[in-house]
Amino acid sequence: MDTDVVCRFDDRRFSEISGMTYSQRHPGVIYLHNDSSGGPYLYAVDAATCTTLAVLEVEGIEARDLEAIGSGRDARGRPILWLADIGDNRDSWPSVRLHRVREPARLVDGELRPRTFLFTYPDRPHNAEAILTDPASERVWVVTKQSARGQVYELPRLLGKGRVAVAQPVARVGAFVTDGSISPDGSRFVLRDYVDAEVSTGLPPGADPTIVYLPVQLQGEAVTWTADGSALLIASERDSRLLRVPVPRVAVTSVQ
Repeated sequence: MDTDVVCRFDDRRFSEISGMTYSQRHPGVIYLHNDSSGGPYLYAVDAATCTTLAVLEVEGIEARDLEAIGSGRDARGRPILWLADIGDNRDSWPSVRLHRVREPARLVDGELRPRTFLFTYPDRPHNAEAILTDPASERVWVVTKQSARGQVYELPRLLGKGRVAVAQPVARVGAFVTDGSISPDGSRFVLRDYVDAEVSTGLPPGADPTIVYLPVQLQGEAVTWTADGSALLIASERDSRLLRVPVPRVAVTSVQ
């Protein structure tokens, strides 16, 4: 399988790319963010040239350990972005945070006003670095990062401001999941780790998982889809490349 270097990031602020998602409002644009040390900022980037188009500050959030971003739509059908402050390396936080912002109509530097939701897990705190967001609705799943096997948890359909929601387990997955994304048409989703990716059909929990082999990266963290759903875009901490990895029609079936 051929992997293409789409372009190289030359923005020095991209020191620890941790999450990445496609825009539903602006064709050919992706949004990315750094790990927690990068502050409460989203970057709108041209997915063909890696040029930074806008820097967006999410107002009033702590950015404790930002790990993932996803695209969705609100109840009125407007494009939204979900920013997940879900990292918990010590498995100790009593709750973690999910921020929802409207995707901007114009790509200019500015601020985004979030609505913040708190959630936890039914058993104990977990470290997580991936979310899956339905591009057609407000449905969100979080995927824990474990050394043996992780878990996909679905968040309640109606998240309430000011209370802590409890996510519910829906599927088990492999170890060390670092990011995930649902395809723009909602027909498939991908989860990646430091080495490979797994593509499943439908929405979580999904079906017919297949393995997509990824190129070697120093610390592979981010994954999203191309607009036509034919390939994955991947990025890594300490790596300036935006890579395109085709998703074959026939891949190696994952052993569950």
